[in-house]
Amino acid sequence: MRCPYCQSEDTQVKDSRPAEDGAVIRRRRVCSVCGGRFTTFERVQLRDLSVIKKSGRKVAFDRDKLMRSVEVALRKRQVDPERVERAVSGIVRQLESSGEPEVSSDEIGRLVMDALKGIDDIAYIRFASVYRNFREAKDFHDVIDEITSGDVVPDPVEDE
Repeated sequence: MRCPYCQSEDTQVKDSRPAEDGAVIRRRRVCSVCGGRFTTFERVQLRDLSVIKKSGRKVAFDRDKLMRSVEVALRKRQVDPERVERAVSGIVRQLESSGEPEVSSDEIGRLVMDALKGIDDIAYIRFASVYRNFREAKDFHDVIDEITSGDVVPDPVEDE
């Protein structure tokens, strides 16, 4: 870990403990060169995951991309950032604990939909419009009916 002050890689961990959510480790470090003290937050990664895109291409799973997608759906919505972090961490844990080294982008989309449904209806509709590839206004009505009635509308991705 590089020192943020002098960029030296010669640092020592002085204290290490889990952060509030348990998925992150908080470490207090000191630089052996300049004596600067700083904190790092390190995330435990259970396994490397690959995402299989709809085109069949495989890419490395990127937690930050998942977080950005959720944040785009939640833009300008009053949602506690801690709640968003817990939701994204939960999705990542589900993917890692599945035991599969590869996961489809559709599966990730379904997990995000499930998480957003419990967080914010508007964000759920926004994400659904992209994930389900809405083509007309009726598609929005269908998903709104799904939310208000509690019924689950079949996923058009599965029908193809």
